[in-house]
Amino acid sequence: MSEAGADLGYTKAELMIAASARQLGGVSNCFVGVGLPNIVCNLAQRTVAPDLQLVYESGVFGARPERLPLSIGDPTLATGSTAVTSMFDLFAFYLQAGLIDVAFLGGAQIDRHGNLNTTVIGDYADPKVRLPGSGGACEIAIHARQILVIMRQAQRSFVERLDFRTSPGHSGDPAHDAARGWHGGGPSSVVTDLATYGFDDATGEMTLRTLHPGVRLDDVRDNMGWEPRIASDLDETRPPSEEELGLIREELDPGGVYTK
Repeated sequence: MSEAGADLGYTKAELMIAASARQLGGVSNCFVGVGLPNIVCNLAQRTVAPDLQLVYESGVFGARPERLPLSIGDPTLATGSTAVTSMFDLFAFYLQAGLIDVAFLGGAQIDRHGNLNTTVIGDYADPKVRLPGSGGACEIAIHARQILVIMRQAQRSFVERLDFRTSPGHSGDPAHDAARGWHGGGPSSVVTDLATYGFDDATGEMTLRTLHPGVRLDDVRDNMGWEPRIASDLDETRPPSEEELGLIREELDPGGVYTK
């Protein structure tokens, strides 16, 4: 496997950002976190989704931050925002009302149906690692109409069975999922440092859509805990354009905090 970015003119993180941002074309609003998802959404605002409204868990709707925020409580998030409200109001009247189109989530573990673990590694009562927990992630997973996942791929993170299910994805039974009565349709896409994935409509199973330049199918298999379902039209991920790289490097993360 070629080191994505080492000889291609971009880093793995930059490719993940560009591939994720392209999926936000036509989206009205997106629930954002800090780190890569924040850069993704700000890139989408400047390219495929100029009217995209950024929604932050701390209570900000319609943000256009002047600089890269350090946390969801960073004052820069209020810049140009449509509304600054309480966290309760944001969750109750936007998220739980089904008004959030897309949200980004990640985790320490993900399974083949897009269920996520951000709680513990190992046994819950005696864990090897105690993770931050759900925060708002479980509610976001249930109520946002689409979930996009962005995370690094490895055997320890793409697992056959989660140590703890923090945020529900698909169950494997579409009829059961439809009867749950949630606003959300579950995860629709996963972008990693190796590939991009969608989810099969009939089974809710993660499906390999594209391989990043320099990545082989065996590299994907070696970095997940199950045999991947592969799309019939498996393709190569489109590299970041010069415009996308310029925005990332010069405007969105000039210090390379998240992208190097």
